[in-house]
Amino acid sequence: MIIAIPVTPDGAVEERWGRAPRLAVASVVDGRIADWTEHAVGWDVAHDQGTEGAHHARVVRFLRENGVTHVVVDHMGAGMRHTLGKLGIEILPVRSPFAREAVELAVASLR
Repeated sequence: MIIAIPVTPDGAVEERWGRAPRLAVASVVDGRIADWTEHAVGWDVAHDQGTEGAHHARVVRFLRENGVTHVVVDHMGAGMRHTLGKLGIEILPVRSPFAREAVELAVASLR
């Protein structure tokens, strides 16, 4: 399972998805985080550069390149929810203000 979550530099959950400056991608094996990589995606700046469709394509490209199967997020617009649904990516709610713990709790909720 590969989970993406928007994060702040201090390890908290970033409240925005489509405007997140950073994302973490976590590989989860047997319910535990096996790998955690943070990426400066710059979606906060890129969001308003071009069309909504171009931005959604940018997000989709990132998710596909990283093999993301689930997203843990506090807020996401309807258009992006629709896009992720078409990709078969499950959206899970944030249950902690701390990003790593939020991923662990999201995984535990699937059991």
